[in-house]
Amino acid sequence: MIEDITPVVLTYNEAPNIRRCLEKLSWAKRVVVLDSVSTDDTAAIVREFPNAELVERRFDNHTAQWNYGVDLAQTRWVMSLDADYVLTDAFMTQLRTLQVEDEVEAFYVPFRYCVFGKPLRACLYPPRAMLFRRDRCLYVADGHTQLLHVPGKSVLLTAPVDHDDRKPLSRWLVSQDNYAKLEVVKLMAADPVTLRLQDRLRLKMIYAPIATLLYTLFARGVILDGWRGWYYAFQRTLAEILLSLRLLERKLSDEP
Repeated sequence: MIEDITPVVLTYNEAPNIRRCLEKLSWAKRVVVLDSVSTDDTAAIVREFPNAELVERRFDNHTAQWNYGVDLAQTRWVMSLDADYVLTDAFMTQLRTLQVEDEVEAFYVPFRYCVFGKPLRACLYPPRAMLFRRDRCLYVADGHTQLLHVPGKSVLLTAPVDHDDRKPLSRWLVSQDNYAKLEVVKLMAADPVTLRLQDRLRLKMIYAPIATLLYTLFARGVILDGWRGWYYAFQRTLAEILLSLRLLERKLSDEP
């Protein structure tokens, strides 16, 4: 199977991350790096890797960008990667020995979240459909992010991939605020009955930040990771606070 996979990586000003990502993709005959016209050294770093093909496309939205990148792949299977994903040795061992049934259309992959290069014991980042059949799956919009629509059977792999973002905290804050704006549109348009518990809590604007902090520290146990665990818990809580502020902004602006 490994001979029939094209990794596709989305980038925009990912110089702090992209080299570590591509170093773990030397096994691939061709890696498609779809860049949203970066202004840092991302393109120069990509050109250091002979198996990486750099394609530039101005960003409009994540769903369109991912589907464009998938269309550039020429193999049966696509491995979709953010630039801050780093394949682990355990993942590569499982990938090389993977037996694929014809009815399987996608493989979900769990993640280890890293803070300053060291993995936490747990995180809130869910498994993602990272390896999938190009001719059977399609990305669709879902609030601030996108989801891969898998019409058929999927399988959850056991070996994790590292999520190791080294970009500055200021960049993360800007991204989270942009995500919050998009998530507000999704939550306000949804039928509350169809929402997940965490999304119903978010609409209350008060409970989600508190619940996120307590759940991350104690239920997920990252308090045992020391200051890195606190860093991650504060990040996730701040993301919920930003969303609450954007929801409150919407609520107050709608009042007469």
